[in-house]
Amino acid sequence: MTSPLHLHFLAGASGDPSFWQAVADQLQPDYPNYCLQAYPAFAGHANPQNIQSFDALCRWVVDQIQQPSIVIAQSMGGIFAIQAALQKPQLIKALVLCATSGGLDLTPFQVKDWRQDYQQLLTDVPDWFIQAKVDLSPEFHRINIPVLLLWGDADEISPVSIAEYLQQQLPHAELHIIPSGQHDFAKIHADMVASYIQKFLIKHIDDV
Repeated sequence: MTSPLHLHFLAGASGDPSFWQAVADQLQPDYPNYCLQAYPAFAGHANPQNIQSFDALCRWVVDQIQQPSIVIAQSMGGIFAIQAALQKPQLIKALVLCATSGGLDLTPFQVKDWRQDYQQLLTDVPDWFIQAKVDLSPEFHRINIPVLLLWGDADEISPVSIAEYLQQQLPHAELHIIPSGQHDFAKIHADMVASYIQKFLIKHIDDV
């Protein structure tokens, strides 16, 4: 039996929505209503909105969510997911955060500085996105929806210590660790990630 839930997938700093394609394909039979969100000016996509700042992009992404949704986010896409949960609590029914490396102060954590490497590899990513630093941690207690945290235990960009902190701060969060998972584990281990998401949604289906 298929679910009417809308799955809204958000990419990380690459802005490439195809990052989530394999996971979406796994979930599609039960959750056919989904969106792989593209970001204007990222990964070769046009920018007719002339978005020129991180705050403007965040507003635009959150504005695209117009129906009851589960937001599934990779890395810095987690900033948009958390903002959506804070700004649209009536629409965001659950979050899935994978390897989130944004939305909190990373100073206390031993994280690899990924920005220089990303600027070299992703020459079409706007500089203002790479440099964005957003701390939403004072608002985490307001997120009273189910949250699935998926992390890789070999991720130097967003180590498990960040996931454990989020699990403590978010009132209804559960954490699962992907063995040998690096920062792109959601793409590399799509079958495992899709399985965790599906079990999470089934578990909380009466709530969402």
